[in-house]
Amino acid sequence: MDLERISKDVETIVTEISESGHIKAGEQFVIGCSTSEIAGERIGTSGSEEIAAVLFEAFQRLKEETGAALIFQCCEHLNRALVMERSTMKEHGYEQVSAIPVPKAGGSMASYAYKRLEDPVLAETVQAEVGIDIGDTLIGMHLKRVAVPLRFSQKSVGHAHLNTARTRLRLIGGERAVYKQPQVEAECD
Repeated sequence: MDLERISKDVETIVTEISESGHIKAGEQFVIGCSTSEIAGERIGTSGSEEIAAVLFEAFQRLKEETGAALIFQCCEHLNRALVMERSTMKEHGYEQVSAIPVPKAGGSMASYAYKRLEDPVLAETVQAEVGIDIGDTLIGMHLKRVAVPLRFSQKSVGHAHLNTARTRLRLIGGERAVYKQPQVEAECD
């Protein structure tokens, strides 16, 4: 396990996401992560809180730079529940569920985040604006509709495949619908 490479990979993607302008202050950023996949193993087999620590530090920087609320997805053993600050849960009206993630039931990343957040809680579901999936952990159920993939130069973290997405408003209507405000030109007197 090459923690230096993992740190470099995650720092690169965090910088790219931060500089992209796709996250606005107050938006929710879901993080799905398999530390096993990052280490080059099969998902759910070799979790690592050492890897989780490296990732958590980088995502904290993303939070500081963008003002996003971080939300960490648990593994399937907790039905992909989500770890977040209590203030985020309350602000968005999510319902708290009862569990404490541990590496073998929740995953190393969610377990690590739960221990490091100020006032951590779990919710069963969220509707986030932006997300990252490291190791094919399937975060799509926690994104608002409509998800749009984001493409960055960083394609992996360690050995794990990387996907990022943002959401946009649904376009409703038919052929007569207008989706952008017309530009109003200033009149001269």
